Amino acid sequence: MPLLYDFDMDSAADLAKGLAQRTQQRRLEKGLSRDALSMMSGVPTPTIAKFEQQGTISLVSFLALAKALGYADEIRQLMAKPKFDTMEELDVINRNKNRKRGRNEFDK
Repeated sequence: MPLLYDFDMDSAADLAKGLAQRTQQRRLEKGLSRDALSMMSGVPTPTIAKFEQQGTISLVSFLALAKALGYADEIRQLMAKPKFDTMEELDVINRNKNRKRGRNEFDK
């Protein structure tokens, strides 16, 4: 299914690398080694190293790092509100608020 809108040039890999860089920066600002963050989060040190170097990590491990660094509230707010660009999109969002499943593009 194609994205409805993608106005920025960032790929998913670019976004992941940016998260990795910011996570590393927050770790260093707090004066934490990778080993210390590993102890606080339960995420293995090699996983943290790979994330900081390559931007790849499981969602659960990323959430554990974010929580250990004090960002649980920010994670909870991620995607908490619907985004829309037009009034038509807002109308669709409001009509679909209670949907339990998506609609196939071929459904009428």
